[in-house]
Amino acid sequence: MADLLEQSSAWLDGQRRTFLAKAVTYCRGQAEAEVPATVGRTTFDVADEYGVTQQWESRDYLITAEDLASFGLPERGDRITEAVDGQSLVYEVLAPGGQTPWRWSDPYHRTLRIHTKQVGVQ
Repeated sequence: MADLLEQSSAWLDGQRRTFLAKAVTYCRGQAEAEVPATVGRTTFDVADEYGVTQQWESRDYLITAEDLASFGLPERGDRITEAVDGQSLVYEVLAPGGQTPWRWSDPYHRTLRIHTKQVGVQ
């Protein structure tokens, strides 16, 4: 018998892709692909060399790992372009010191949560 929670997770990911996602362009070097992504955010608490804690907020993209299969896992420096209010905003995959730039968003490793910062406008 199949795992009911895993089946439910797959169904929920399909619903997210269908009803809560928008098309973005994922780029690594010259390679690019249009993929559905759900926009989110993560707030990191980062201590500087003096022990002062600062908050760092990333714009996150939830993307089904299968949609990025041709790229493999996200890497620092990859870029995501998103259309917002008639502009093409460019975000770079990264996270503050010591943090990984992505993490799994579910226990079945179906959806990636990719952390980014805006680096430009096209």
